[in-house]
Amino acid sequence: MESYDIVVRFFQNGGPFMYPIAVVLVIGLAIAVERYLVLTVARQRNRRAFDTAMGQLKQKNYKAVVDSGTESTVPIARIVAAGIARYAGSRRREDIESAMEEGVMEALPRLEKRTQYLATLANVATLLGLLGTIIGLIAAFTAVANAEATEKASMLSSSISVAMNTTAFGLISAIPLLLLHAVLQTKTTEIVDSLEMASVKVVNTLADAGALPNKTRAADQ
Repeated sequence: MESYDIVVRFFQNGGPFMYPIAVVLVIGLAIAVERYLVLTVARQRNRRAFDTAMGQLKQKNYKAVVDSGTESTVPIARIVAAGIARYAGSRRREDIESAMEEGVMEALPRLEKRTQYLATLANVATLLGLLGTIIGLIAAFTAVANAEATEKASMLSSSISVAMNTTAFGLISAIPLLLLHAVLQTKTTEIVDSLEMASVKVVNTLADAGALPNKTRAADQ
């Protein structure tokens, strides 16, 4: 209970700029939680869809891969389907890789959606903290100028302490938002890498099955 009172007193003593900083923090945390859940679910769905597609590829059931991928909203299923659909019209390795690379580029904006806002919100929280401190100091020095000489020192120290609360809260809000941004960026990069690896595995699976011309011979020709 004492800790709660300290937090409430800290917030109340910070002045009006504490409220917009708190709003920025809440918005940032909401975005971080939503993005984390979306990326976690996307990773799990991609893994299941890829296992299914690879099973169908090894059985050379290419039509099932294309049909299921076309109807699916899972990025990796659509990427594999795009590669196999291109394979139906061209046996060239480069054409298949290009089709799947296009699918990766289409999936990337959805994976990175709103993540960049976290870095922006962290900067906004820091700047609001500094702005609140500066305005608080201006108000403090203005009040001290009209105060009695015996009260100036205590009033100034008290006012500066209150003004610095805004900067502290801005940093308290910005630091976790920056850390969450780094975590989500790493998670997004891992998913994108898995999509690119899946593309390579699909091409290699087709090559191992003899469905693609040998790369060396194709280059010689």
